[in-house]
Amino acid sequence: MAAIGVFCGSSTQVSKTYLDLAADAGAELARRGHLVVSGGGSVGMMGALVAGCRAAGGRTYGVIPEVLYGREIADVGSDELVVTADMAERKNRMIATADAFLTLPGGVGTMDELFEVWTTGHLGLHHKPIALLSTDGFYDGLMSYVDTLVRDRFLSADARDLLRVVHDVPAAVDVLEAALAAGSH
Repeated sequence: MAAIGVFCGSSTQVSKTYLDLAADAGAELARRGHLVVSGGGSVGMMGALVAGCRAAGGRTYGVIPEVLYGREIADVGSDELVVTADMAERKNRMIATADAFLTLPGGVGTMDELFEVWTTGHLGLHHKPIALLSTDGFYDGLMSYVDTLVRDRFLSADARDLLRVVHDVPAAVDVLEAALAAGSH
């Protein structure tokens, strides 16, 4: 069993398609015996993720900053819920706790988490795999931009390859499991 950090949106305004995707991700991780490490909220995709995980018999570990505890309606149903002083401590705790990372669709907070874990991995501060779930091409624009960074030599191809882009939940979990089994990014 691995601890999988999942980054995703907490907006309550997103399409049911995204909520279902998050619930499916939580359920798939639970079925495969993984602990879901989340941002500690119980609304939007984050809420659907942990609900899907627990409905499939899985365990959850939430990390939420004090400032968002009430606003994001904290996931008090989590097997363990850690309240941090701020967003930076939240990210650091999630990075330290998780063995691998899965990024689902999300907004600026999700991007912040993705770029933090990607940057710290690129710098060699951890060697944990990262999967980017680009369902229905959600992250195609981002990856086009990243490819421009590689083309123009702002980013190495090796650093770009730390992001494993996948298009469905089972493939995302397969990629993370394979990387964890191999003991590498």
